[in-house]
Amino acid sequence: MKVIDFRFRPNTPEIINGIKNSTMFKAACEVIGFEARKPQSLPEIVEHLDAVGVELGVITGRDAETTYGFPANNNSVLEFCRAYPNKFVGFWGIDPHKKMAAVREIVKAVEEYGMKGIAIDPYLAHIPASEARFYPLYTKCAELGIPVFITMAPPPQVPGAIMEYADPRDVDKVARDFPELTLIMSHGGYPYVNECIYACLRNANVYMDFSEYERAPMRDVFVDAMCHTISDKVLFASAHPFIELDDALDAYAGFPLPDDVRAKVMYENARKVLKLS
Repeated sequence: MKVIDFRFRPNTPEIINGIKNSTMFKAACEVIGFEARKPQSLPEIVEHLDAVGVELGVITGRDAETTYGFPANNNSVLEFCRAYPNKFVGFWGIDPHKKMAAVREIVKAVEEYGMKGIAIDPYLAHIPASEARFYPLYTKCAELGIPVFITMAPPPQVPGAIMEYADPRDVDKVARDFPELTLIMSHGGYPYVNECIYACLRNANVYMDFSEYERAPMRDVFVDAMCHTISDKVLFASAHPFIELDDALDAYAGFPLPDDVRAKVMYENARKVLKLS
């Protein structure tokens, strides 16, 4: 079966070191044992993607410079996409606190760099997804016809990041204000699983992935919804390298999904969101 991984970051030495030494995730990496992650060269990573049937990997950038003083990783996203344009799709990380500079950055990322969407992290920005500072970004993305990828579950031990900033009910508000804008909630809005599912169910423009929480409590609720109510709204995502790609694929292989649902979740829904012919 063909697969599109909607949240994949190559585990090159630079990326592994950047994550474990970042002001946002250093403590979280210690909690989850991130030190065990093995770095690889980019050709090795692409070879493994081919071997396990991953046709495309969506690489999401991150910019939380205002709140954490850590440089954005967008240059690495551009580097990977240029090195393997048929294997990687880029979403540019945007910091809402940069105001109009952020709006201009979206235009440049799309028109000059060929990015297919933007990525935001409300919990790292310390504001909810429905906060006014995000609205100019949503407006520009709606004008450009590109999706917005929203990280919706704060990992453990991230300084200043509280669960309230990752409430799917805020995405529901945005979806109502921007019905033509495609919104993707990452990590299933965990632990707000029911709210995330219902936001997808009631808004035609809202999608989700459940990366990092495939083996967590409430996964059965997610799997049931994927089978019966939101099969058109779920995107497979591994959250590699926080979660090993093989582990995420193994978790999904164990879900009791009908063949048509599995095809949608693992591949077809992502093609729709990315507007691939």
